[in-house]
Amino acid sequence: MMNFKRNDAGLPRHSNRWRGPALVALGALAVSAFVVRSKTRQAERLNPPSGQFIEVDGVRLHYIERGQGQPLVLLHGNGAMIEDFATSGLIDQAAAHYRVIVFDRPGFGHSDRPRNKIWTPVAQAELLHHALQRLGVERPIVAGHSWGTLVALAMALEFPSYVRSLVLLSGYYFPTVRLDVALASSPAIPVLGDLMRHTISPLLGRLMWPALVRKIFSPAAVSPGFEAFPVWMALRPSQLRASAAESALMIPSAMMLFRRYRELKMPVVIMAGADDRIADAQRNSARLHDELAQSDLRLTPGAGHMIHHLAPDDVMAAIDSAEQSSALSAVSAPPQTLRTDAAVLQKMN
Repeated sequence: MMNFKRNDAGLPRHSNRWRGPALVALGALAVSAFVVRSKTRQAERLNPPSGQFIEVDGVRLHYIERGQGQPLVLLHGNGAMIEDFATSGLIDQAAAHYRVIVFDRPGFGHSDRPRNKIWTPVAQAELLHHALQRLGVERPIVAGHSWGTLVALAMALEFPSYVRSLVLLSGYYFPTVRLDVALASSPAIPVLGDLMRHTISPLLGRLMWPALVRKIFSPAAVSPGFEAFPVWMALRPSQLRASAAESALMIPSAMMLFRRYRELKMPVVIMAGADDRIADAQRNSARLHDELAQSDLRLTPGAGHMIHHLAPDDVMAAIDSAEQSSALSAVSAPPQTLRTDAAVLQKMN
């Protein structure tokens, strides 16, 4: 049996070796928590809500509305918020011809994300559908980017008579093995994830931010407009949790939805960067196009994941095409005709 020498307090002397590093670690966490809290407050002060709020099913949602005409709903991707579409210029462009409604999805921007519910694409689609009805929005074109495409697809599948047409940008549609999901999901782990999100995760995120942005835009250069995106709003503990949770749900969500894609009957425009390094365009967008006979596939050469920043004019053309296709579908829909079989003729006589 090992015999440790004891100090005056009766503790083994070897325990003193860990006391200093432990105090340093606790001090570092305390400093990190203070910095994160200060940066969070500063970010929210500098980026107040730009739109309005609506409470639906006990959830407070932030949204903006611009323009008039055919309703167009924009759904942002994971880790983003309304400002992603705003800094791309897409909202202003679309508002010239459409009634544009853009939500901060649950947990992002200024919208709540209650922790008593798993916010799958279907759960979010149901919530946003209720919100849109409350706002008097009927038969919208629904456009989603990245994770937002799953919500757009869920809305079209759950409420097929409500959604006029779909525009899907840089989506992930089919379940595949992805190692990055496990890493991105860690801040959602109970207790440990809470500690990480309020201390080191935002600071590490800020250090990694330039490399992450280069990756989501690559192989193209980062759009100058994206420099206005509020970085620290995206790195707040609450938003990091929402983002981590959606990373964890990404593969299961695609698994739940992909068998139902052929139920879609409305026009669908599928668009992506041909060289997307986040959601491979051939494995996702091209494959979805093969599944849907009524879809239109548009791949932009040299563009990456942030297609709405890199090719906003092309995205607007995709939206216009979705509107034109839905209008033609409505006109060409065959009217109900009377049966002319013998039994019907006999009744008429």
